[in-house]
Amino acid sequence: MERGKNMESLPIDLILEIFTRLPSKSVARFRTLSKHWASTLRSRDFKKLFLARSSARPRLLFAVERYQHNEWIFFSSPQRYEKSLPLDYHTKVSGDVSSFVCSYASGLIYIPFVRIIEKDTPLICNPITGMYEGYEVRKYSKSHGFLGFDPIDEQFKVLDQNSILTIGSGEVNWRTKKVSCDRFRLFDRCSAAGICINGVLYYLAITYGLRSFVIVRFDVRSEEFNITDAACFNDHLEHPSGLSLVNSNGKLGVVNCNFADAGGRRTVELCMSVLEDVETQEWVKYVYTLPQNEVLESCEFKVAGVAAATGDFVLCMKYTCKPYFVFYFNPEKNTLQSVEIHGFGAKLESVEDRGEVYAFVDHVEDLSVSDALQLKSSISHIKTLCACCKKVVQRDNIEEEV
Repeated sequence: MERGKNMESLPIDLILEIFTRLPSKSVARFRTLSKHWASTLRSRDFKKLFLARSSARPRLLFAVERYQHNEWIFFSSPQRYEKSLPLDYHTKVSGDVSSFVCSYASGLIYIPFVRIIEKDTPLICNPITGMYEGYEVRKYSKSHGFLGFDPIDEQFKVLDQNSILTIGSGEVNWRTKKVSCDRFRLFDRCSAAGICINGVLYYLAITYGLRSFVIVRFDVRSEEFNITDAACFNDHLEHPSGLSLVNSNGKLGVVNCNFADAGGRRTVELCMSVLEDVETQEWVKYVYTLPQNEVLESCEFKVAGVAAATGDFVLCMKYTCKPYFVFYFNPEKNTLQSVEIHGFGAKLESVEDRGEVYAFVDHVEDLSVSDALQLKSSISHIKTLCACCKKVVQRDNIEEEV
């Protein structure tokens, strides 16, 4: 029996349905079989079908930074309640990696600074497939930027203050956007807090002089800027990293966690302010006291985001360890569930080699996004310059090293 003829006898709808059940890595490999398969698996119908199925099974994406080893390592796990769940290892970026936090938008990661063969470059990568693209460094930058995505034109842009880098358009240089708002010149980005919601990029900044928080709003498609007062968070001016930006039903939410005392026992208090009206700059505050949990009350943790399907706050432990937990808090039901995550590996789970975890909720694999970028090659084949012997090193056995 000839395999080609056997496959061609199957209805095209059934073939597409079979392929939607595969990981994006497998789909990418099948595209190389022939022009026919490349055309079929790049069709608009297949991309829509794949995205719909991927959206029904969202994942948690974990970006682990081991700055002492100059590397970012990417994993993911199912985003659901179970007593324990496995991690899938995806890829690793090695080299002289900066301590600037990576930025996430619509399935892709932006790393502001990587040194590859003595060349400094910002990197855009698909953490699942390992495909990447390097760009020119913006000189004299203090913030190193955020990644935003316009879902209408399917266009990614990096914003670094008022400089913009358009991804996948053939442009290779940063361009400066004239900003009519005088207030824009009076502040600087203060922390890693940034998020893209429905084509609008938000990040936290502090004004000069009389220090106060503001939210910078950047429309990725129109490239228009707006400033929103956020003085209600000024209690966190000394420690802005304690604030997390989340997507709350399509609106911007700013979250911080406090520890309170309940009958002599430490409890976790979750405070979220939602920007209900951009025009009137109205913030509405919600405060939740989480059910008691011995692990959560005794560890360092971060707010990863709010799950779109359930409305759960997702909290993750700050550092890789064993055991490692993710927590789901449902404010309507007042329930807190913990899920043990396995698979970081012995090195990452040791105290000496542990990494800092940045988690992103509702990660889905959008094939149209990866196509639009035309990323060049796998990160596992990046060549770096050894700091000791100055020889070129190629890291192929990535999974063994993790």
